[in-house]
This record gives sequence, C-alpha cells and structure tokens, in this order.
Amino acid sequence: MGRILSEPRDGSGEGGAWATGNQIERDLILTDADFLRIRELIYQRAGIVLAEHKREMVYSRLARRLRHHGLTRFTDYLTRLERQPDAREWEAFTNALTTNLTAFFRETHHFPLLAEHVRHAAGPVNIWCSAASTGEEPYSIAMTLLETLGGRAANARIIATDIDTDALAKAQAGIYPQEQVRKLDEARVKRFFQKGTGSHAGLARVRPEVMAMVEFLPLNLLAPSWPVKGPFDAIFCRNIMIYFDKQTQTAILKRFAPLMKRDGLLFAGHSENFSYISNAFKLRGQTVYTLADSGR
Repeated sequence: MGRILSEPRDGSGEGGAWATGNQIERDLILTDADFLRIRELIYQRAGIVLAEHKREMVYSRLARRLRHHGLTRFTDYLTRLERQPDAREWEAFTNALTTNLTAFFRETHHFPLLAEHVRHAAGPVNIWCSAASTGEEPYSIAMTLLETLGGRAANARIIATDIDTDALAKAQAGIYPQEQVRKLDEARVKRFFQKGTGSHAGLARVRPEVMAMVEFLPLNLLAPSWPVKGPFDAIFCRNIMIYFDKQTQTAILKRFAPLMKRDGLLFAGHSENFSYISNAFKLRGQTVYTLADSGR
C-alpha cells in the first residue's frame, strides 16, 4: 500500500480555485498560521510529516470539509477541531489528508518471497498488512496464500489495517474497476474475481473465499495500543514509513519486533530503508527484513 500525500488531482476543481489571468483566487481563507496548525495537527494525530510544498493539496482536500460545515475560514474549522478532541470530524480531517496509491501485486518481487516463506511455515499462517489502503495489498496476500498453501490456506489469517476509514470501506466491499483487474494474469482473474454484469458492468468483485481470509480494522500506528495480536509470519509495512520522521519510524519498528515470529519477514516499500533506523531488524534483501536475532 501505501498512503501518500499528493498534489490535488484537479487544481481547479475540488479545491474551489479558479484562474483569473495569472492569479489564483479562492473563496476560502487559508493563512500561513492555519497551514502551520494543520501540519502540527496531522503530525500529532497520524505521525505524518506534511511538507511545506503541500499547501495547495491541503487547501484542495480540506475545502470540502469547510463547505460541509458552512465555513469560509480554515481558522474557524481548526478551532472547532481543537475544541472537540473526540469529535468524529477528526476522522474526516485525517482521511482528507491521506491519499491511497496501491495496486494488486504491487512490488511483485515480494510475493514469491512470501510464498516461499509460508510454504514451510509450521502451523497456521498469520500475516499483518499494516497499511491496507483500499484492499489491493491484503487481497494480493490472500491470493498468494491460496495459490501456495492450497487447503491449508483455510486456516490462514490476514489482518489488514489502515488509518483511513474511507479506504477501509472500499477494501471491505472488494469491488474494483475491471481495467485495474485486467492488469493481472488471466488465470488469477478467473480464479479470484467475479465479473460484474448489468448495473455492475465494468466492475469486478473479489471472490468470497478470498475476502473471507482478510479481516479489516481501523488502526493508527501512533495509537498507544494496537488491536492486533501476533506472532506474525510476516508484516507488510510498505510505502508508509517514508511519511514519518525518524523518531516515529524507530518507535513503530520497535513495536513491530515483539509481534513477529522469530523467522518472520518484514516487507518494506521500494524507497524505504530500515537498516539505519532500528537495530531490531536486519536486511535480508530486496526490501525484506528479518529480526536481528533471528539467526538467518
């Protein structure tokens, strides 16, 4: 998965901005102080380091929330948030500032490594996908287990978590555009997906036997406790740690270690390097890590 903070998909649409000559006019007021508060709040809530150049994205994404509440100033919106630390709006605030970029079998080299690892596992396989996004990653894991373990896959358990509750709702539905699914091997498409017809034409749904292997849960990696229980044969934490600072990365890796089986695998994203962050893990190769004391 992974979660990214991206530029707005449409610079003139969802942000309510429009061009007049060389100027960009906006109907909502976002001050420098507001932007600084937003950066501090998303860091406190989700550990995400929001770069200075993301100001346009922030305006675009949060403008919807201001309009939903009939507000015109970001200052008023942020004041409401801070006065209600347990309000559900915090969930909408966090969801708005996270965008999910993922695909089925993304970073393909990880899945043969996973297959080889679980093929020799003793007892039921237990895997945690810690940044599940809209579900493509945990479903890819489930498909890999079904292909590798056969009947043993029925006893496997995949926990899929994410901070973005909107993304999790899409993941639980298991419905995707057919053009996204067509990128897969034809045999996989036939085995693991149902083709939509009628009002569902152009869509594909993950088959029930695949969906049944995955349990989706909301989880903030900064939360003091996690609703997951190891030990895990593998933890997928791909393309999310790059948006945390080193202190947050170190703390998360420290919490991962006791949740893993002694020979468990930790999968990172292609641009992530944990070797210089934590002494709890050592690089096995191809952005895959094992516990430093695993003996491997």
